[in-house]
Amino acid sequence: MKKRTLVLAITLVLFYVTFASAQYPILDMIANKVVQKYQSATCEQLWQERAHKKPPTQEQQNAIQLLRNDAQMRAEFINKVAAPVANKMFECGMIP
Repeated sequence: MKKRTLVLAITLVLFYVTFASAQYPILDMIANKVVQKYQSATCEQLWQERAHKKPPTQEQQNAIQLLRNDAQMRAEFINKVAAPVANKMFECGMIP
């Protein structure tokens, strides 16, 4: 009986994790793109980009507006990108 309960619990956890990650597939693509950009950029590239800040594209503006309007989606996005971006910025001396 305990084995069945354990198997059921593991199945439910896996189902929840799978569903949660599939809830925002476009958000996952955007977050992965942001993380990849920071992980593949050199510190010099990030400093130059910061110095020559360009206005966001229409696609970026749409994504930003979507995140502003949906707190749950915004939290999911920040949870995905915060650590990798902050680590890279720390390595590059962009944050103390």
